[in-house]
This record gives sequence, structure tokens and C-alpha cells, in this order.
Amino acid sequence: MNDWTQLAAGQTYPAGTLYVVATPIGNVADLSLRALHVLGLADAIACEDTRNTGQLLSRVGLQRPLVAVHEHNEREAAVRIVERLGAGERIAYVSDAGTPGISDPGARLVEAVRAAGLKVVPLPGPSAAVTALSVAGDMVEAGDGRFTFVGFLPGKAKARQDAIAQLAALDHAWILYEAPHRIADTLAALAQALPATRRLLIGRELTKLFEETPVVTVADAPAWLAAEAARGKGEFVLVVEGAGRAEDADADTPDPEAVRVLKLLLAELPAKRAAKLAAAITGARTDALYQLALAQRGEAGADGSEQEA
Repeated sequence: MNDWTQLAAGQTYPAGTLYVVATPIGNVADLSLRALHVLGLADAIACEDTRNTGQLLSRVGLQRPLVAVHEHNEREAAVRIVERLGAGERIAYVSDAGTPGISDPGARLVEAVRAAGLKVVPLPGPSAAVTALSVAGDMVEAGDGRFTFVGFLPGKAKARQDAIAQLAALDHAWILYEAPHRIADTLAALAQALPATRRLLIGRELTKLFEETPVVTVADAPAWLAAEAARGKGEFVLVVEGAGRAEDADADTPDPEAVRVLKLLLAELPAKRAAKLAAAITGARTDALYQLALAQRGEAGADGSEQEA
């Protein structure tokens, strides 16, 4: 046993525990040492698809009993898993790829195990959403690190349009998953519903041989997909830029009514208070009004701070 495997083997793995194990989203080398150890230690592995998990175990040289736990039998299978845990077995649960319970089965199983007073231990690892976010650049920074995970949009066109309309005003990035047979419709719907300059990261086949992560505008996204037939294949993760950054350029200039109200208030109030009150009255952005107030009064110091008594 080398030093690397000792790191995983030297830890505590209590019996009667459900281990929720993240598995690779494409590249088998992304399986963690701890995940590999637990998969080999488990009395059985509960999995979304026994065929997929069987192939993964074969590639890493493991053989373990498999139990199917998927969206169609999760409640019933959870009862049997709880019984086995109660008897002191260690059970690992994996989905087909990535982190279980994130747009994958697993949540009901975890809930049943907890309700029975038994222990659940998460083993973190690959996640398609976080993988895409890590290369989204300032689309994440613009939202102060915040993001909304959406998962899959509704399949029907009207429901999909309604969902996008609700998401469009978010001031931070949002993340979608999409299947190859629906990606063209989804990109077209985004192009129709969002401002043309809104940016979009298209994560295709993440961690796999033909991985792509281009950043394009929503207006250009359908053409990018259509440019090569191969681009329509594989699994997709989309990171959509939030409105806070994409539409800031238009919002930086207050409308004439907001400027008029600000000027009236500046006659009686300090710049900061005038800007806040003008924003409350007109709905314009406080920071844009504040900068305008400072410019009109010449009250900005060398560091950009307001000089008020």
C-alpha cells in the first residue's frame, strides 16, 4: 500500500452507514481516492443504473454486489437499503455520473436513511455544474460568487419559455443542464428571451476527450451549435450570465426623471442621502445616481469617497 492509498484507508468508515459517493462525469481518473476506497469497502453499491456502475467498477478493478435504486423505484428500494444498514452493512450510493441528488436520484434514499436514525456520509467529488462554473470567469464574479442552479428546463416549449422569463432578471449567473436532443431548442429559446449581448458558457462533454467550453452571446449560440454536426452530441451544461452584468451598461445612465428628482434633492441634502432618496422615488439605481451627484457637486475625494461634513 502506497502513501496515497494510506490516506484513504487510514480514515474511519463506520458500519451501518450510507455513503453518498460522487463519481466521474466523464473522465474516470477524476474518481477520488476516498471514493475508490469506499466503493471497494462497501457491502453493496446502490446505483442508478447497474450497467453503468458495473462498467465503472470494472475499469477500476472492483467487483461488488449492485442494487438498482433509480427514480422509478427509489422509495421501495430505500426500505430495503434501510434494513441492510440497520443490520450493520456499509452501503455506497452512486448515480450514473457526478454527485447524487443533484438532478439525479438519491434525495429520497438519503431522507429515508435519516428518518430511520441512521448515518449518511457524503463523499464529495465531480459535479458538472461546479465544473462549468469554475471556467465561467467573471460571469460568476459579477454576482459576487452567487449562482442559481436550475437543472433541466421543462420539456414543453411554453413551460420552458415561462421558466426562462422568470430567470432572466436574476442578477447573478444561472446554470442549466441539457440533453443533446433538446439543446437546439433551448439555445433558440434563450436567444429569443434574453438580450442579444447576454453571455453564455456552453459546457459540452465536460472532462471528456471532445470537451468544449466556449463563451458566446445568446444571439450567437444557435449558430455556434449548427456550425458543426458533432456539436449537437453529448451532454451540456450552460452557464447563463446574470442581468446584473449584462445589462449594467444600459442601467448606468439614470433616466431624465431620476436626474430631475436628484437635482431637486441635492439642493437640500448631501449627495449620498439625495441619491438614496431619488432612487427610492424613481426606481433608478442608487449607485448610478450617487456617482452623478458627486460629479455635479465635485465632492469625490482622491479615493472616490464622498466628502461630507
